[in-house]
Amino acid sequence: MGSHPSSGPTAPHEPLESLSLEPLMTRDYERDPALVYERLRRTHGPVAPVDLLGVPVWLVLGYEESLEVLRDDDAWPKGLENWRAREEGRVPEDWPLAPSLDVNHVLIQGGEGHRGLRAAWDAALRPFQDPRNPRARQLRASIARDADELITLLSQGGGTGWADLSAQFSRPLPLMVASHLLGFPGSQNDDALMDMWRVLDAGPDAGPALERLLAALADLGALKMKEPGDDFPSYLLAAHPGLGVEELARELMMLLGMTSDHVGILISNTVVEVISGNASTRASLSAGMIRETMNRVVMQKPPLINFVPRFPVADTRLGDYTLAAGDPVWVSVGAAHADPAFSDNVCPASTISTRAHLAWGAGPRQCPARELATTTAAIGVSRLIERLSGLELSLPVDQLPWRSSPFMRGLRSLPVRYSLANPPAAPPAGVPPLPAAPPSIGDAPALDATERPRSSLWRYLAGLVRGR
Repeated sequence: MGSHPSSGPTAPHEPLESLSLEPLMTRDYERDPALVYERLRRTHGPVAPVDLLGVPVWLVLGYEESLEVLRDDDAWPKGLENWRAREEGRVPEDWPLAPSLDVNHVLIQGGEGHRGLRAAWDAALRPFQDPRNPRARQLRASIARDADELITLLSQGGGTGWADLSAQFSRPLPLMVASHLLGFPGSQNDDALMDMWRVLDAGPDAGPALERLLAALADLGALKMKEPGDDFPSYLLAAHPGLGVEELARELMMLLGMTSDHVGILISNTVVEVISGNASTRASLSAGMIRETMNRVVMQKPPLINFVPRFPVADTRLGDYTLAAGDPVWVSVGAAHADPAFSDNVCPASTISTRAHLAWGAGPRQCPARELATTTAAIGVSRLIERLSGLELSLPVDQLPWRSSPFMRGLRSLPVRYSLANPPAAPPAGVPPLPAAPPSIGDAPALDATERPRSSLWRYLAGLVRGR
């Protein structure tokens, strides 16, 4: 379509609702979003009008246009109060995405109140993300121990076997890590982790699970207000003492979501890249640069493929269209990474990967937990590679089953054949012992290192092993 100007003086425009809208969530999108993005790009340029489950929205496909929107929080703010059609009652009450967007947490919120909340998040996460902090070293040790426990559990059949690394490792590991951050009393006993899983799966029991989860998090928040601990809720309250119980519960749910599905998808996608990767991937791994492999993964298959909406404060030219003030604008990370204006300048043969990806966002609203998420995924993948010397996909790469949502894209399952690097003399009986953290993780003791009763999540995973 020729050149695509960035934002500038406005021009007459047709209302978004009057344009021809292509449905986004189709079977084509489920199979291969990249083909849908490319078709939209050929038709519309870097910004396309689409139908998102019955609601008209703008989808930003261009890399430069995505940067422009993400970096300017004043011209393109978040906050559903800025959505003109919603304020006018033109968004259906039963719109499938309404429940997830109506939870007014730090990643959704707009307005001046967001800045103070975001600063509190940064302060509360700092002890866990600063590698010089003893709390961060303790958390790294706990992540390694949790990863080793999961590997020991899934390999109870002996030195070789079959496993679904998505269900048995990639998805539960981040939830176990989140339990350390939240500081539940007897955290491994709490059913909130399983309810978070049900919410993420968006199945028929997601509604009741969300109610139970918010109630459990509200109870946790009330406890931390009375008895602060060495955990994220207590740190967040100290940095933002004006938070009420319900507000705190919403933020804690955001932490669970931020550190669970996103990280689990990143782990699975990285394992696939490791198993089937090219020479550059193997070179990065041989140099001990697991994060380089992860950077390649988020370039090609970002877990979060579309960000939550923003809304221009004034009629603004973006790409080939003039977007009206208050129109919903969704930045597509997957499409931006595939924009030829960006991707053609990325060297796939380099051992050092580009840091220009948008997987964690850009600008002032960049993901506050990106270092924690990256660390969790890197330790998880490293432990898998070290302990499972033989890993082979049970299906060809192009036949792996994917699940797509308006926000995330990840594997439904990751079936592999494995062999242990150092198989045990006999399968462990009952609950596996707690392996020590590897020396490279640090000398700090692991969190919750004492023996503890098992949660419903752990019992579910043990049932998967017995059911094989």
